[in-house]
Amino acid sequence: MFGFRSDGKKVKGMGIIDKAEPFFMPQRIDAVNYTTVKLKCDSIDEFIARERKNGISYNYMHIVIAAIVRILYVRKKLNRFIMRGSIYQRNTISVSMDIKKKLEDDGEQVTLKMMFSGRESIEEVKKIIDDEIAKNLKEDEVHTTTKAAGKLTHLPDFMFRWAMAFVRFLDRHGMLPKALIKASPFHTSCFLTNLKSIKLNYIFHHLYNFGTTTIFIAMGKERVEPYVENNKELTIAKMLTLGLSLDERVADGLYMGKSLRLFSDYIKNPDNLKTSLPDDGSIPKKATKIVKFKKLKRKPKKERTKKEKSKSKKIKPLFNREKHEAKKAAAKANKEKKLQQKRLKEEQKKEKQSEKRNRKESI
Repeated sequence: MFGFRSDGKKVKGMGIIDKAEPFFMPQRIDAVNYTTVKLKCDSIDEFIARERKNGISYNYMHIVIAAIVRILYVRKKLNRFIMRGSIYQRNTISVSMDIKKKLEDDGEQVTLKMMFSGRESIEEVKKIIDDEIAKNLKEDEVHTTTKAAGKLTHLPDFMFRWAMAFVRFLDRHGMLPKALIKASPFHTSCFLTNLKSIKLNYIFHHLYNFGTTTIFIAMGKERVEPYVENNKELTIAKMLTLGLSLDERVADGLYMGKSLRLFSDYIKNPDNLKTSLPDDGSIPKKATKIVKFKKLKRKPKKERTKKEKSKSKKIKPLFNREKHEAKKAAAKANKEKKLQQKRLKEEQKKEKQSEKRNRKESI
């Protein structure tokens, strides 16, 4: 209450636009931006195969969640949320996701909420995920979220509506009990849906107005698609696509852009996630450095052949095709005219030579 919450601390000293945006767009669904992150799977598959030989079995979900946890810790603004026009910095990093106990139509659905410090290595993240999933896949196990929701759903509809309105009121004013916030999957840093596990393509999921979720990521099934290597060569590659829904009020476009590039780099280079970050809260430069692609070296001028030189010449675009065609036709006609004139000269020369021969013979 009065700007104090158990799950976050109010951010102060912001710029005018940053402070005003939540009042221009009061609801989270008003401020959602959608984008995709496309990733080539070669380096990911290589990492998974290499680590499997070492006895550690990773999958795409482990790598994506490890990248989410790391980027939320390194890029602090992404781990913010907005409530009643105020921006809060979260106290913890959490990732929510839905799982099914059985891949059947009537299989029970469980919503997990996994807590992280943000400093974990990918191996530590994997252990937290696997332990949480294994624990909640048991037939007799009831998740904390399901227990909390079950108490409300047993109420009659009109009482359930009143209860939810009261919960929303408590949440808006920072009076929602800490136990409920901990159990709620909607009060999380990021919500992830793994559509790859059910062989579906990525989607753009909406952000919930209830709770404090700022980021929603949908991981789709990898597909073989055309891919431009180093902005030069067109190849075919296996691609993983993530559909992202982001609350634009927590950070500006530049900050978001840099964060997405770093997030992509974490997934494409999982080896960078193998080391834990320092406990003192410091962030090494390596954790924020994006791996740049090496540019292809051009051959020295002496070694380049005529054929290569002709290929390297820039082709100017044709802005006026009709003018170009007319110029081309005129050049062709001029060439033919010159050929005709040359033939006439040759014929005249032959005629003169034949006349001279005839005169000599007559004499």
